[in-house]
Amino acid sequence: MTEVARYLLLFLPMLWLGMVLAISFVETPLKFRAPGVTLASGLGIGRLVFRALNTLEAVLAVVLLVACAIVGPGVASWVLVASVAVVLAVQVLVVRPPLTRRSNRILAGEQAPRSRMHYAYVALELVKVVLLIAAAITLADAIAGAVL
Repeated sequence: MTEVARYLLLFLPMLWLGMVLAISFVETPLKFRAPGVTLASGLGIGRLVFRALNTLEAVLAVVLLVACAIVGPGVASWVLVASVAVVLAVQVLVVRPPLTRRSNRILAGEQAPRSRMHYAYVALELVKVVLLIAAAITLADAIAGAVL
């Protein structure tokens, strides 16, 4: 069990990082440039994609926290993994609801003013990227130190 947890601590932060980079910084901006994609259809697709992404991120956060509990990688790793989980919780519980309300209005045919919450979401995604990289490094160091 401990060996599996170690592998998860090595693999999952980078998997999570790849998902965030691919969806938030590649797919999302490009989607709105595709021919025939309207604002309404882009928002509809985005809501589905981010709901799925955030669900998978929550699963990854729980598995990482459980793996940390099994392996005990050290305080720095714990803080980084917990911080990524907190950032995700803020995105889902604080930032996404106003974005969802705005997209609901647009999908209903209303004109909604631009939202600064998009900037907050992107800023939190950047924080998440930095935390995941730092977590991956500290977790790899902790595991390498335990093995050597």
